Amino acid sequence: MAGPLVSCEELAQHLNDPSWLILDCRYELADKEKGIRDHAASHIPGAYHAHVDRDLSGPVGDGRKGRHPLPLPGAFPRFLGDRGVGPDTMIVAYDDAAGQWASRVWWLARHHGHANVAVLDGGLTRWKALRLPLRAGHEKPRPPTQFKGVPGAMPTTDAGAIAAGGITLFDARAPERFRGEVEPVDKRAGHIPGARSIPLAGNVGPDMRFLPAATLRARFEAALPPAGGSVACYCGSGVTATHNVLAMEVAGLPTPALYPGSWSEWSWPDAKRPIAMGPEP
Repeated sequence: MAGPLVSCEELAQHLNDPSWLILDCRYELADKEKGIRDHAASHIPGAYHAHVDRDLSGPVGDGRKGRHPLPLPGAFPRFLGDRGVGPDTMIVAYDDAAGQWASRVWWLARHHGHANVAVLDGGLTRWKALRLPLRAGHEKPRPPTQFKGVPGAMPTTDAGAIAAGGITLFDARAPERFRGEVEPVDKRAGHIPGARSIPLAGNVGPDMRFLPAATLRARFEAALPPAGGSVACYCGSGVTATHNVLAMEVAGLPTPALYPGSWSEWSWPDAKRPIAMGPEP
């Protein structure tokens, strides 16, 4: 099993290695096709684009199950198979936003039982700082495979289990969204009652690399209750929460559950679930 992170220096040594697959996950909520345009203009050689909406999520429907539901059964294996992923392929995902989108690929691959997957530590930010190669255009397709992974290898939770209590919740959104001061995306502002604010931005340093394991461990342990117990991570729609899941693995902590529906499901107006505002008590 690969570690959850891979360095830019190591990836640079495998650009011509057919057993490695690179996925460019750049994405913006405000302009959902910008990542594709940016990829075509310049990307790490050999990388294919992975679209958060179309490739890494399932159909939204009316939105009550969240803005980025997990892919339908079979969809993500087809995505990987179309890009030639076999059981021994090393997948490396990157973006230009501290890994907040790339971590979704890491989580989904692990969820489907694929152990050889990592996020590029520092992402495109550090890759460019090191003046490593880039190229424009689109890559030639790889010979397809039949990827046989099935979901279920990573823990998840749902709104019913959270409502029942007993789960420590880590909210990866920005602090002002957690407090309910702003809500640029979802229908209601605030946070799930009892949740702790653990913004994903605090997992990385100025160069966008993840902080040392000991530092991350101290960060998350400070938010854990003394008695321990189950932990779940959420965000706006279940995508960037995987950044906290990854950070906890880097820290050597037990893998927390992901709440895929996250705030966009919990706060759906018709569900009439309780909402908290302001800072943590």
